[in-house]
Amino acid sequence: MGLLLRRMDDTGVPLLVARLVLAVLFLKMGLSKMLDPIDFLKLVREYHMLPETPPCFLNLTAVVLPALEVVCALVLLVGLSVRGAAVTLLGMLVVFTGAIFLRSLDIHAQGGIAYCAIQFDCGCGTGPVYICRKLLENGGLLALSLVAALSCSRRFCLSGLLHRPRISAHA
Repeated sequence: MGLLLRRMDDTGVPLLVARLVLAVLFLKMGLSKMLDPIDFLKLVREYHMLPETPPCFLNLTAVVLPALEVVCALVLLVGLSVRGAAVTLLGMLVVFTGAIFLRSLDIHAQGGIAYCAIQFDCGCGTGPVYICRKLLENGGLLALSLVAALSCSRRFCLSGLLHRPRISAHA
């Protein structure tokens, strides 16, 4: 099994797919948040994860998170610092998914709504979503981030072109 996974990784295709999917989605989500930072700030506040005062924590989060998503997306798209961008997205996804899960449990406990019928705007930049679908999507994004972070291939990456081993003429 390990040999098969290694051969697949050597083709560069799993990494390319992971990079492109993550880049497109995080670019879209990050830009939508950047275009409406006030709305994103309100959604961040609903999670009650950051102190309300001083407001700099919430404000900084509403500005930095979307920018970080866009930067990671662009870095993945061109294939530079792939592992760093993937690990950054992985860390953000773990926190985001945990926060979404906890918020959905709170809504479920308060409203007595069937869990998968819970729908709210999670702040991802895609509008209201059903919680079960969102958790599955985030699980897929976590898996793609892991693929990108663990891949040894740099095929189809700009970093692979820039860091090719030089063959000595004397060898």
